[in-house]
Amino acid sequence: MRYRSLGCTGLQVSEIGYGAWGIGARQWIGAEDAQSLAALHAARDAGVNFFDTALAYGEGHSERLLARAFGASPEVIIASKVPPKNLIWPARPQSTLAEVFPRAHVLACLENSLRNLGRERLDLFQFHVWNDAWADDPEWLATVDEIKAAGKVRCIGISINDHQPANSLRALASGRIQVVQVIYNLFDQSPDDELFPVCAARSIGVIARVPFDEGSLTGQIRPDTSFPAEDWRHLYFAGDRKRQVWERVQHLCRDLGIRPEDLPAIALRFCLSSPVVSTVIPGMRSPRHVQANAGASDEGPLTPAALAIAHAHRWVRNF
Repeated sequence: MRYRSLGCTGLQVSEIGYGAWGIGARQWIGAEDAQSLAALHAARDAGVNFFDTALAYGEGHSERLLARAFGASPEVIIASKVPPKNLIWPARPQSTLAEVFPRAHVLACLENSLRNLGRERLDLFQFHVWNDAWADDPEWLATVDEIKAAGKVRCIGISINDHQPANSLRALASGRIQVVQVIYNLFDQSPDDELFPVCAARSIGVIARVPFDEGSLTGQIRPDTSFPAEDWRHLYFAGDRKRQVWERVQHLCRDLGIRPEDLPAIALRFCLSSPVVSTVIPGMRSPRHVQANAGASDEGPLTPAALAIAHAHRWVRNF
């Protein structure tokens, strides 16, 4: 496992991190605690030291699983998130700070996360949605300053709204944000346009999430794939999306000269080919997933030729 700087935070994080939504959230069907704990331990054994969770993942269940797995070990870097008070993902353009992140709510959620994790300080505390109209709000600025002054959070971040990478640039200019988390994958390359240049210039750490495009880039989504109605992927892959994914994956694999089963490693290595990315956080619900994903770090970034092919497969969609 290789490690990178998380921007200017002083933290060194594993190139492959652990996205802990799938082990705690009800939206993903099939998670079992025993297997989740085995996967967490396998990740640590593989050199993973960065684990990203949220208070909203199973109403704190994901955080509590991390506490069971690692206790308060200082070698394990934990990032969590404060959910929007109105529980609306992503943030609506018309939503006010008072509806989403009022001071009392943010502070109470921080205490809940610390209690769930059994820790006195979080390495990274992130706002789970964002609207850049709040970046100049005096209450938000004061709340962030208060959190940092209390010593309960090492650094502050934003988990940017899905597919809205530029909806964070004003917040980055405030100087309060050290890390951003953003959807970035071989299909959705939009952070390259505006966000990543700003992050590079300001030494902002970048967490790349959804590296497999919710499963599209695993090579396992076929036109006849089905998900239970209560699984959120039932909506994500609704309509003609599964057929579109299947066709694009076949073309991508053909151009790269790989088999569909080789695609997950390529997808992770694509993310790590950007020097701006600090860590990429696939969901890993079993030791088998951990073993497959952790090795992508050792393989290194894509070759220039493969990266050029990958860039040509950028897919601009309307979500």
